[in-house]
Amino acid sequence: MKYLIVNADDFGASRGINRAILELHELGVVTSTSLMMTMPAAADAVRTARRAPCLGVGLHATLTDEEGSQLVDFDDADLCAQAIQTQIDVFSSCLGHPPTHLDAHQNVHRDARLAPIFKEIARRCELPLREHSPARYFSSFYGQWDGEPHPEQIGIDNLLRMLEIELGGGVLELSCHPGYTGDDFTSPYDGERELELRTLSDPRLREFFRARDVKLIDFRDAYAADHAS
Repeated sequence: MKYLIVNADDFGASRGINRAILELHELGVVTSTSLMMTMPAAADAVRTARRAPCLGVGLHATLTDEEGSQLVDFDDADLCAQAIQTQIDVFSSCLGHPPTHLDAHQNVHRDARLAPIFKEIARRCELPLREHSPARYFSSFYGQWDGEPHPEQIGIDNLLRMLEIELGGGVLELSCHPGYTGDDFTSPYDGERELELRTLSDPRLREFFRARDVKLIDFRDAYAADHAS
């Protein structure tokens, strides 16, 4: 048995992104998502999550904007810790339960100034932290490099090839960024979001999962699956 978490980032960024994530979850592909509590469609995402109790919902801590500019001074450890904890608290209040996991927009949890803060908060709140949990993070399903589009990277043939290589023992987290474009949110990745949506909706992906005995799980199952493997 192979274990896979398909985690859609940017839940709450726009209604179009929320709708795409829900569609892929109902299709049986997306099992987990990471919610941005500070974004315009966060309230819509919360309502969407309530209609999908089997969808694992974690926190996509948001400390930067779409251009990568800091929303809080990364050199101020106390302020950063407060911003992350506030987002966790708002999440828990809105959804009625803690996040299933913790990660960060644009993976800023890797920043040397922020990594110890994220690790400590994850430890204290008992949250799996991306790249510091039983789930091995796989981020290569992404359609831009250095600001240049690479649609071939997020086509169905390449996704199946990558999964064939990467799936093995333990738990794999495949991150993705599907979405419909709309007027309520713009991002440098807008064009690629719809291509990701088409790829993840392709029936060949679900057939691949069936043929390779891939069990789709979320972070609530990850520790049990890791132990079983």
